[in-house]
Amino acid sequence: MSSSTALSPVKLRKVHHIALNVQNMQASQHFYGHILGLHELTGAEVPATLVELVNAGKVANFVTPDGTILDLFWEPELAPPDPNPEKTFTRAYHLAFDIDPRLFEQALAVLQENHIAIAHGPVTRPTGRGVYFYDPDGFMIEIRCDPHTTLVS
Repeated sequence: MSSSTALSPVKLRKVHHIALNVQNMQASQHFYGHILGLHELTGAEVPATLVELVNAGKVANFVTPDGTILDLFWEPELAPPDPNPEKTFTRAYHLAFDIDPRLFEQALAVLQENHIAIAHGPVTRPTGRGVYFYDPDGFMIEIRCDPHTTLVS
């Protein structure tokens, strides 16, 4: 394939949005907005192309700290092929959010206070620490941080 016809990282600027289908919009809005603390777009913040769907309760939009939009699409009949969320049922495996290493323990406490079941972890690897858990529809979420390093003056 010639380089003039291939899409390359130089031409692709960023991830614009991630869209997830959700079965229970209220539970998902609570999870992403209140538990994970993402900002939900409302009023004039909602993209014009989605205003009608947002007003009808069929779509909710959140923005991640790096500006990526997370769209939730209400699919009330949504059901995975297997009710066990540990059996991966889509091509997407998980959505990972990065956190300051100094706040990792606080994030764990928030999950515990909200009775969010931990699927895996917390784990410590050379690449940092992580904890895996599920959103209300069984999609795996990770909160991870780089290895905590002490700054030497």
